[in-house]
Amino acid sequence: MSNKLTKAEIIDSIFEKTGVNRKDVHRILDEFFDQLKDGLQEDRVVELRGFGTFEIRTRKGREKARNPKTGEIVPVSAHGVAVFRPGKELKQIAWPLRT
Repeated sequence: MSNKLTKAEIIDSIFEKTGVNRKDVHRILDEFFDQLKDGLQEDRVVELRGFGTFEIRTRKGREKARNPKTGEIVPVSAHGVAVFRPGKELKQIAWPLRT
């Protein structure tokens, strides 16, 4: 078994636990992700209580960054990056596993 949890496995698990049609679960999950992406595109912070917070932060540009593949020095302009901050409950569940 892989150490990765896929979207398909999540859909199957929700189907098995709820009996809701797989296609409906898939559609709902896709809509959830669309709402998450739309919120981030609108520069909104997406807070999921008990899970965590997603937001876009601006990363400063630099004159001298290095392309790790070629070693070439290239300029990098300021850009947005998606950031996830785990909530308190998720930290309590996940962090003991890392120690």
